[in-house]
Amino acid sequence: MSMMKEFKDFAVKGNVIDLAVGVIIGGAFGKIVGSMVEDLIMPIVGAIFGNIDFSNLFVIMGDVPEGTASTLAAMKEAGVPVLAYGNFITIAINFIILAFIIFMMVKQVNRMKREEEAAPSAPEAPTEDVILLREIRDSLRK
Repeated sequence: MSMMKEFKDFAVKGNVIDLAVGVIIGGAFGKIVGSMVEDLIMPIVGAIFGNIDFSNLFVIMGDVPEGTASTLAAMKEAGVPVLAYGNFITIAINFIILAFIIFMMVKQVNRMKREEEAAPSAPEAPTEDVILLREIRDSLRK
């Protein structure tokens, strides 16, 4: 079997296509959650803890050139080594929210599967013996 034929067989399988769709949707979903954390949740958390801007929480690990602003972006631009723990806090909160949302989605899917399994199935067709006995019963009633 040629390599192209093997690749074509692999690429057109349903699992690969499902995976590709999942990755694309996951990327978009990650951006939505990232924006939610960055633009909605972190300002509220910052306000609760005294207007802290988590993106500018860092520890300077080297010499700072004169005239450099005391923001993370300016420090990185000046090549100053910094420990940006505020960015880590933001990403950790992002992960926790994303993990919770995925947990809730999986929980709902599992609940729907259990409900589907518990749903009564259509009654089975009567066996030949039962049909014959019913015919005999019906003929005796006449």
